Amino acid sequence: MVNSNALQPGQKNQGKPKGYRRWLGLGLFICAIIVGYYLFVEMTMSRIQVGDRAPDFTALTHTGVEFQLSDYLGKKAVVLYFYPKDDTSVCTAQACSFRDAYEQFKDAGAEVIGVSSDSEESHRNFASAQRLPFQLISDHDQSLRKAFGVPKTLGLLPGRVTYVIDREGIVRHIFNSQLNADRHITESLETVRKLFNESQESVE
Repeated sequence: MVNSNALQPGQKNQGKPKGYRRWLGLGLFICAIIVGYYLFVEMTMSRIQVGDRAPDFTALTHTGVEFQLSDYLGKKAVVLYFYPKDDTSVCTAQACSFRDAYEQFKDAGAEVIGVSSDSEESHRNFASAQRLPFQLISDHDQSLRKAFGVPKTLGLLPGRVTYVIDREGIVRHIFNSQLNADRHITESLETVRKLFNESQESVE
């Protein structure tokens, strides 16, 4: 019995449809343009640097309390940390590390504030589940990320960046790492302790 589907001598295997490679190439080209655009936006975004004055802002926290950065001028240092999303593994580990060290931050005269684009309800559930003693802010429209120039990872994933702001409103330390959550806590705590010691010395 002759198999009609078998290739005959001199007949080429057609494989994928003729337009397949063309559409695949076009799709990859469009993806490259999109990624390139976001990378360009990230590279040209104005970013807060160490030594800059932190932009003032007012926002409601997950407990309904109004937080204004300038209210802390002359009173406390502020550790403002941006993270991608509630209830994800690295973000949860980071939040719990800040929680466990929260009293040490307070003893060093600093307040901790977390920021992500999650809703207030998500923040309330997250804070309750992880017993977080500090406030979380919902940055729905990404305005705080834009104000501080928080970079995205690969131009797509919201960045994980911590800013230490002294009592004069000046950014004294910035740490940026998507995966090394623990260093956000250790570096910011080291910085606020240094600031606290400097303030004590100036009083003496």
